[in-house]
Amino acid sequence: MAKRPPDPANGNAPVARQVPMRDFSRSLPMSLLRAREAVMRQFRPKLREHGLTEQQWRILRALAAIEAAEVTELARTAFLLGPSLSRILRDLEARNLIERRTAKSDQRRSMVSISKDGVKLMASVAPSSEAIYAEITQRFGARKLAELQEMLGELEQSLAGLGAADGASAEE
Repeated sequence: MAKRPPDPANGNAPVARQVPMRDFSRSLPMSLLRAREAVMRQFRPKLREHGLTEQQWRILRALAAIEAAEVTELARTAFLLGPSLSRILRDLEARNLIERRTAKSDQRRSMVSISKDGVKLMASVAPSSEAIYAEITQRFGARKLAELQEMLGELEQSLAGLGAADGASAEE
């Protein structure tokens, strides 16, 4: 007797076949997460050598690019949720890597900037970071990497304002 294929009407088909969605391996969010993980796997060991998490490094990188930032703006810039950012800032401040002060325009708001110690730490991490970037560029190709970054920027711009995104990482 020939075996009959699963019949979704009888409830004996695999659940994945019952959901009209693209294959999980072709999910854009999952593809982006896999690529992010592949990249971050290169950086994490060097960050750990300097006692940094990737989120702490993200904050230091963001602050190094500007003079100072209001905490909520820093959360948006670094794609971190407020509670996570508060904990990270507390840890960075305890290590004297950042400085906090009250905003002159509004005493309830806090401004954050990178400290001299933070700049020194970044300077010690920078050569390793740049070597990793060079290796990624060598393996993937400078032209392809530039195209990827341009395409990701275009994707971000094309989706701006679409949906109710809060701008924070759900991974935190």
